Amino acid sequence: MDKRRTGPVASGGMMNGLWGAFGIGVLSGLRSMSGVAALSWAASLGRIRTGWLPLGPEARGLATMAALAEMAGDKMWFAPDRRIAPSFLVRLVLGAAGGAALAGHGVSRMEGAVTGVGGAVAGTLLGRAARGATTRSGRDWARALTEDALAAGLAVALVRSTMGPGRP
Repeated sequence: MDKRRTGPVASGGMMNGLWGAFGIGVLSGLRSMSGVAALSWAASLGRIRTGWLPLGPEARGLATMAALAEMAGDKMWFAPDRRIAPSFLVRLVLGAAGGAALAGHGVSRMEGAVTGVGGAVAGTLLGRAARGATTRSGRDWARALTEDALAAGLAVALVRSTMGPGRP
């Protein structure tokens, strides 16, 4: 019998270990580069263990600038729909990578990656449904800026959550 599975699941530990993975997936679905920036901040602060994330302030600054540029570019008339195949695929890959990086104690990186993909699907589809397709009216802009604020808040919450107990 696999005690790693029955113990954490029975005590809620596995679910606790997957919240960060799901959250980074949702963030990647809402704003893909915000997910990258959150991971970069967490890695540079030494709060997650990955050998594949750049740790320096330059990488953190570049990722943050890319997230801000995405937020600005998202409101342009020529911005592609997040649901087209290339954009959706990037969000899924980033959700998987982020989910693996933020998988908590007692959760495998694979479980974190799968959970991150699920979060990316949810963030992509629910974000698009709530936001709408355009930014032509004041109401559209308000929804777009609300989505930006939600993404930024989620990014901060995820970085802060990496400080908590049970982190690898």
